[in-house]
Amino acid sequence: MKRVNSVSGYILALILFLPFTAYAEDIMRITLEQALEIAEKNNYALKAAKARVDQAEARYVQSRKAFLPKVTLSETFVATDDPASVFTYKLRQGIINPATDFNANALNDPDDISNFHLGVEVMQPIFNRDAAIGRSAASVSKKSQEHMLRRAGETIALEVKKAYYGLVLARKNLDAVNSSIRAMQRHDREAAKAYSKGLITRSDKLSTAVRLAELSEQKMIIEDEILSAKDGLRFLLRLGSGVDVVPVSGFETAGVVVPADEPVLSEGRADLKALEAYAEAAGFQYDMAKAKRLPRLNAFLQKNWNDDDFPGLGENNWTLGINMEWTIFDGYSNIGRAQEARAGEVEARYNVEEARDKGVYEIRKAYRMLRTAKSRIRVAEQSLKEAKVSLDFIGERYRSGLAMTFELLGREQAYTYARMRLNKARYDLIMARSELDYYTGG
Repeated sequence: MKRVNSVSGYILALILFLPFTAYAEDIMRITLEQALEIAEKNNYALKAAKARVDQAEARYVQSRKAFLPKVTLSETFVATDDPASVFTYKLRQGIINPATDFNANALNDPDDISNFHLGVEVMQPIFNRDAAIGRSAASVSKKSQEHMLRRAGETIALEVKKAYYGLVLARKNLDAVNSSIRAMQRHDREAAKAYSKGLITRSDKLSTAVRLAELSEQKMIIEDEILSAKDGLRFLLRLGSGVDVVPVSGFETAGVVVPADEPVLSEGRADLKALEAYAEAAGFQYDMAKAKRLPRLNAFLQKNWNDDDFPGLGENNWTLGINMEWTIFDGYSNIGRAQEARAGEVEARYNVEEARDKGVYEIRKAYRMLRTAKSRIRVAEQSLKEAKVSLDFIGERYRSGLAMTFELLGREQAYTYARMRLNKARYDLIMARSELDYYTGG
């Protein structure tokens, strides 16, 4: 009987343990550095940016046609009894019979003929100014996309930091609220005992319950913030919805340095370089439109084989020549394209200047936030110490019956608020430093 009970107990323990084991396997304890590495590998926005770089690279490869020859291989089969065609194909095949093919009946009513024509044509650009400029435009566009890829990586990294530290902030605030709830539950029990003895009024007794309800509501809000932060982090890292992300890193603010002077905007900031390259590419588009007014000069070589059997490697001939093509007037189409390209270049230049001005504004804002957050931490730390001393003092007096309930509640609320203020100041310091680095582009 004991053996059966022990086995049953073992099975029951195993059944109860399995769900927790499965759940534990879905927990991902992750540092900020690990989160950034995962985002760099998995984030779809970065993959899309890399794909745009590949597209730009492909367009640059295509632009080689401005200098390289075009080689065309063709195979054509024709069967016909058209008098002119029959005579031509016989001539090309080298099978003209002077005795029979030049009489009137043979010329007017020939027998049908089959012809396999194998041709190779080589077209070599000699002068194609707009295509040559197009290659320069493709090269600059590629550089623009490469800069945008780098900026996309910096942007995703900043978003990951916001989500990661937002989760850290929410968890620390939850710790503060839970600590306050535990303390208030003790005070509520003490208040119930005091009320039962007639030492406090019903209003004082209910005030602790009201504070507990307030803290419970605050806890629910913070728990929702934690879930939202986890969803955001999972989205950025492309993790499954069943993965419980647990941050390992905390608010390490000791190494955060506030520069003595306001940083300046770096000319090497990736998005500025991308906009400048885009403006340069727009200028090339205008030059291309103007170059289309010039003639195009191409050399060509044709080699042809004709035979009545496939693939047609019988008689052969060649043709060598130069072709000049010059569009004199195209109904203002090219003039309109040139005007459009010029306006696009002007727009791109304005975008560069606007981005610079906005960058300076963002740097100043982040720098002010950094300095303020550093000062707030000192104030919040001092406030927390004072709130703790005050809470401990009033707590002792309250347990001795020398302090009112509202005094205890006020001190407890001030202490919890001080903890959350310190958490927020540390979060703001870290994020201000990250944003300052992001906006300066250094």
